[in-house]
Amino acid sequence: MTSRIEKMKPGFEKIASNAYVSAIRDGFIASMPIILFSSLFILVAYVPNAWGYHWPVNIENNIMIAYNYSMGLLALFVTATTAKNLTDTKNLDLPKTNQMNAVSVILAAEIAFIISAIVQNKGGADLTYLGTQGLVASYVVGLIVPNIYYVCIKNNVTIKMPPQVPQNISQTFKDVIPMFLSVTAFWAFSLVLATFTGKNLAQLIISLLAPIFSASDSYLGLAIIAGAMGFFWFVGVQGPSIVAPAVAAIEVTNTADNLKLIQAGHQATHVLAQNAQDYVMNMGGTGSTLVLVFLFLFLARSKQLRALGKAAFIPVSFSVNEPILFGAPIIMNPIFFVPFVVTPMVNICLFKFFIDVLGMNGMMYTMPWVIPAPIGILISTGFAPLAFVFVALSLILDVFIWLPFMRVYDNDLLSQENKNAIAEGLVADGAGNVSTDDTDTTSDGTVMASTAGDEATPEVDDKTNDEVFSKDTAVMVICAGGGTSGILANALNKTAKERDLKLSAAARAYGQDMNMIQDMDLVILAPQMESMKGNVQKITDKYGVKLATTSGKEYIELTRNPEKSLQFVKANLA
Repeated sequence: MTSRIEKMKPGFEKIASNAYVSAIRDGFIASMPIILFSSLFILVAYVPNAWGYHWPVNIENNIMIAYNYSMGLLALFVTATTAKNLTDTKNLDLPKTNQMNAVSVILAAEIAFIISAIVQNKGGADLTYLGTQGLVASYVVGLIVPNIYYVCIKNNVTIKMPPQVPQNISQTFKDVIPMFLSVTAFWAFSLVLATFTGKNLAQLIISLLAPIFSASDSYLGLAIIAGAMGFFWFVGVQGPSIVAPAVAAIEVTNTADNLKLIQAGHQATHVLAQNAQDYVMNMGGTGSTLVLVFLFLFLARSKQLRALGKAAFIPVSFSVNEPILFGAPIIMNPIFFVPFVVTPMVNICLFKFFIDVLGMNGMMYTMPWVIPAPIGILISTGFAPLAFVFVALSLILDVFIWLPFMRVYDNDLLSQENKNAIAEGLVADGAGNVSTDDTDTTSDGTVMASTAGDEATPEVDDKTNDEVFSKDTAVMVICAGGGTSGILANALNKTAKERDLKLSAAARAYGQDMNMIQDMDLVILAPQMESMKGNVQKITDKYGVKLATTSGKEYIELTRNPEKSLQFVKANLA
């Protein structure tokens, strides 16, 4: 099974690294501050309702102004961020002296989207489809406009000015033709649609995708979405990077619709939402590993899993579960395939049962994904009483699913540790505890025998440090969500401060602030983003920045061992 799955990995990596999939994913990530910011006002306006307090209508309306003009225009903003990300990717294939103007592309995309989404009526204009209802249309516009610009710029279909004209003025005229073609194309298409269907682009897409939206909220649809994320991660490709772009628009739309249902005095009935993915499907990270790390910590008999549980329970509690994905490992470990894929499916189906059968409200708010899942579920559902029951029941079910598989793997590791101990002339008791103090445990939890003659870990050579870091050195660590990259960046910054080195490190999620790369000396790519190596390589090569990749266990070791992380940076800067 493992061999067959490994053969699938290259195909999945191509999907994850596809320029258009990346533009949608990164464009949506860039808009997350808008979603989170607007949710603060939603919380203020409606969370008090859970305790029977309702704001006066005029105060509620004033609170909602910020929400309506941020979240209410989300699709317009996503059009811009999607177009910007695809433009940056396309520019990598163009000469440095003949690049697309990202600002002009954004402006053209937003004009084209407004034309494609505005509903005109006698009283003015209906802005409904500039919000969550128009997200899919925003992707369409945000992906097409940069391609129109790309064809024009690459083939010099532009207005050329004499060389005496300043470049900033020449650039203005250079953008006229691609902007004209982009806007005119969507204007003409909108007129044709209105004539023959009576709908604009956003309305047409919503009507065509209505069956998919409905199917995604079914037991089968939810199970496929949840299981797919676990399956792709098990293969070694960051699961949400493939699945999230396909369902992000549905999740955001459902969350907004749930809020409208609550405001109208009805039950919030939509199941699939952004936080349903974050807190229910991926409780404690992809695979719903929240309970697993505590099983390692409290019930494991092997030294490796106990040490891993001790080291990883804090980050996993905040949904940063790479330490156990690579440290156990779970990825490509056949023993964990079934619970890793099935547990998220069970959780989301149970969540749907609570909503459909028991009448619990679905998620109506969007909270940051790093909030511990049990707390996030309670907040996002408006502290629905049944949500407390759901959290407790889902945790119990997850324990029953994970425990048998954890026992099997734990026994395997315990047996191997005992064999290693006997081979080294040590004696291990039935619980896997070695009856001598001459043992050590590596940072990934593997038991190691040591003798007085063994060499100690070499210390960092301060003189070499002075040579390597004689000038200001900037390092950027990139992972999927900014979790483990933050741990590694903090370790590097702490060590640099202690040793007074001219080294600074920044952490980013893939697709976030990629323009920073041009100011870096080294970019470290986390193993979960291996599928994105080609895309990052294009950017680092463009700016002459060095790129380093790591294996799973090596990366986790670097996040835990500041000395080794410093040595790693030195080796890759040399």
